Amino acid sequence: MEFLPTLWFILIAVLWAGYLFLEGFDLGVGMLLGGFARSERQRRVLINTVGPVWDGNEVWLVTAVGATFAAFPHWYASLLAALYVPLAVVLLALIFRAVAFEYRGKAERELTRRLWTIALCGGSWVTAFGIGVMLAATTTGLPLNANGDRVGGPFAWLTGDTALGGLAVVGFSLAQGLAFVALKTDGDVRQRASRWLARGLPALVLPLVWWALALVVPGQQPAALAALAAGLIAAALAWACAAQRWEGRAFLALGLFLLACIGAIFTAAYPVVLPSTVNAAFDLTVTNASSSPYTLQIMSVIAAFGLPLVLAYQAWTYWVFRRRITEHSIPAAHTVTPLES
Repeated sequence: MEFLPTLWFILIAVLWAGYLFLEGFDLGVGMLLGGFARSERQRRVLINTVGPVWDGNEVWLVTAVGATFAAFPHWYASLLAALYVPLAVVLLALIFRAVAFEYRGKAERELTRRLWTIALCGGSWVTAFGIGVMLAATTTGLPLNANGDRVGGPFAWLTGDTALGGLAVVGFSLAQGLAFVALKTDGDVRQRASRWLARGLPALVLPLVWWALALVVPGQQPAALAALAAGLIAAALAWACAAQRWEGRAFLALGLFLLACIGAIFTAAYPVVLPSTVNAAFDLTVTNASSSPYTLQIMSVIAAFGLPLVLAYQAWTYWVFRRRITEHSIPAAHTVTPLES
């Protein structure tokens, strides 16, 4: 296989892993608004844990999709064209979620505030499930013909495998959200997040383990098997840390679990970037789906300078907002008064 297409396949896997690691916990925090928080003040604590970073985390999603478009245009075209329905739903969910972040705190009536809470919570659930469906589809396959076009109706993507991918991202996001809330808060919210994580972690990570096993075991690739084994060890470590209330270690161990599982899944799939369930001869690979060598060279130079800057900026952001948040640090709600004309 050629070097640059393989390098960009690895970089795209890294971008998706980075997105799921960072956006996973803020999606999980959004989901927890629905049943975890016991009061309006606790909901504000949850929202404030991710308030300074959630939009920065979404940069990874934009970068991963943009890199796929530029490095592998045939992969991008076939995958997104086959997933019009779930993509449209995910985009709507992202819009509802983003608007809710901005306007929920400005609501004057309780009913309006509840509606924005539903938008934020529901948008988080739908986004996590939809992203999981898309990632599962690109590793388990879609009904594609020789031209890379979808065969079948608009719901041909809906299979047991894609549903498992959706559940995997939902489960991981909930676990990572609980770990992040336990790490960033104090008092009753912190105690309950730690307790919920210790009790629910095995069930929450099971779909992602199942997805990785389904891809890795049949191929028997040593690198993929090693990555999966590392993921299982990291999951066990995260559970042990959660049981001991070591919040920081549990959060990092969950991140290692995710990186190892994503690494195992993409390693098992390589060199295929999008399998065809109609005929293996129609598979898209890193070779037949990639851009020209000149395009990949230009992208590599840009990434060499741009990626370190993005990582440094995000690390600085998390350092600035590193302190814990409690219910006592949340100020009283105030009324928004329109400017007089």
